[in-house]
Amino acid sequence: MNEAFRRVYGTRPDGIWAAPGRVNLIGEHTDYNDGFALPIAIPQTTLLAARRREDGRLRLHSSQVDGPVVDLAVTDLEPGAVTTWAAYPTGVVWALREAGHRVGGADLHFDSTVPTGAGLSSSAALECAVAFAYDDLYGLGLGRPRLALLAQRAENAFAGVPCGALDQMAVACCTVGAALHLDIRAGTQEQVPFAPEARGLRLLVIDTRVKHDLGDGAYAALRAGCEHASALLGLAALRDLSPADLPWAGRTLPARLLPLVRHIVTENARVTEAVSHLRAGRVEELGPILTAGHASLRDDYRISCAETDLAVEAALGAGALGARMTGGGFGGSVIALVGRDRAEAVGAAVSGAFRSAGYQEPHLFSVAPAAGARRIA
Repeated sequence: MNEAFRRVYGTRPDGIWAAPGRVNLIGEHTDYNDGFALPIAIPQTTLLAARRREDGRLRLHSSQVDGPVVDLAVTDLEPGAVTTWAAYPTGVVWALREAGHRVGGADLHFDSTVPTGAGLSSSAALECAVAFAYDDLYGLGLGRPRLALLAQRAENAFAGVPCGALDQMAVACCTVGAALHLDIRAGTQEQVPFAPEARGLRLLVIDTRVKHDLGDGAYAALRAGCEHASALLGLAALRDLSPADLPWAGRTLPARLLPLVRHIVTENARVTEAVSHLRAGRVEELGPILTAGHASLRDDYRISCAETDLAVEAALGAGALGARMTGGGFGGSVIALVGRDRAEAVGAAVSGAFRSAGYQEPHLFSVAPAAGARRIA
């Protein structure tokens, strides 16, 4: 990264920061409903080499994007001013300034192994890398949760994606060997031990290579539907419903909103059940929970697609303990919990099913819980 930064900017960086992608084990679309989630960070990482500037210029370059250095004045940053990939990192600088922090310019160079558009939080990795770098470069001392919320603010208000806090919290706060139990309303976190390899298991990621764009309005429509349902039920958020309340909700709500509500309520219950199993060391019990979560996303939330459904079906048919799509939906990735001795067969079955269907070859790899965002040099 030092040499790449020198080639772009002609000097050395002040430091290098890393921010991982994430896999959400369970708890999808619950974050903007004040609910629960259970993500892990993954080894795939965005690296950022950065140098502070005193002239108010913000310059950005990525090894993954063809094109010249993006050069902006920090005083010109406002929502809508940047519409390319650079909206995510520049949005963090805007969010810091909007929050009253006296930060200026920087030279930034990115290199990443987090697949884009795969539901693995490549955008949150970009944002958190910048947040952590600026925290150090400008001596802000904000702490991980606060930096995550500023990164979320950047994605919501600057990049135009109305996501909840799950992705940024996962990227900022996850630790090695644990899943992060998030209670969004309470603002609390618990690091729950998660070591599938110790139980003879692997967590397989199946990137379907179907790209998604959460800024195209579909995500916003889902969130608006949940908020409308909450208002009709007289609740602060769907978090306040239990599974026992669903019959009452069904009598109260328009039929089109009930499936959204049912997914959120049952998904929160699945997170609670998953955490209970992990606390007891019963990692294999996650399998049926993952599969039930996928059925809910497919049938109630309706954000799956033919490729993710096929990946789940093929993985289960080849002996996976459980599988589901992960991320915002409309493409992206599937995760499958598999026995170590079945991992190769499951991967082969998924790839074969995709070939038979005429789909692009999926990208498959195993992950284990990795470290959250940090300075590495």
